[in-house]
Amino acid sequence: MKLVFFFLLMSFVSACAYHPYKSTNRVYRKQAKSFSKIIRRQPEAFDGVYPASFWAGTVNFNLRRPNFVIIHHTAQNSCQQTLRTFTLPHTQVSAHYVICKDGTVHHMLNDYLRAWHAGLSRWGNLTDVNSSSIGIEIDNNGFETFTEQQLGSLLQLLDTLKAKYSIPAANFIGHADIAPVRKNDPNIFFPWKMLAEKGFGRWYGDTSNIKLPQAFDHLQALRIIGYDVRDSSAAIIAFKRHYLQDTLHVLKEPDKKILYLLSRQL
Repeated sequence: MKLVFFFLLMSFVSACAYHPYKSTNRVYRKQAKSFSKIIRRQPEAFDGVYPASFWAGTVNFNLRRPNFVIIHHTAQNSCQQTLRTFTLPHTQVSAHYVICKDGTVHHMLNDYLRAWHAGLSRWGNLTDVNSSSIGIEIDNNGFETFTEQQLGSLLQLLDTLKAKYSIPAANFIGHADIAPVRKNDPNIFFPWKMLAEKGFGRWYGDTSNIKLPQAFDHLQALRIIGYDVRDSSAAIIAFKRHYLQDTLHVLKEPDKKILYLLSRQL
């Protein structure tokens, strides 16, 4: 009996000690420590620039804060698969947060650090989205609706981030918005309207009485909102996916009215 109890106890201790990302967390701490050494280092003179005889460090500074939130779907089949992807060095991809189908939130990277989630992207004049944004990945293969638990956790997280970093409502956008040629996430089932009503993102009002100006330029309106219009078809699809849950590249009269109204809000 004592022997059985001993083995049960050892099994319990072993289960409690098991951590699937123990080794990668050590890598995280080592990397963070190396960054802290860089931050503490005294600024160095640039080559070719006449250096001062002494260093005068300012006392007025803080960490750079994120100003955008980019929402993604994982395009994978489970939360576990995504966590593994983000902890393998060769994938060269990461996000600050991953939200699983049951609403569990994995905070994978300090908000002040730069995740590799946006890739080659652009929003207005911003061309390095990774350096000014927080990336949130929602467990979804790209063809599914999002669970109530996921959306509940997402709203709580967005509320926290918006208050903590004073992120403007208009700066909650999707991966497809900033990379329309390459990406389509989050998918057409993502409830952008509901998020906008909660203060995360922009939306439009009644367009029934809107009259389009005769010289209305839809590409200019897309550009005003923030879209990269170098590939106009991709920009139109990204706009319609976000605001109309549609993926056709044709802008009809009602679509143009929505676009006009949104561009006038800025």
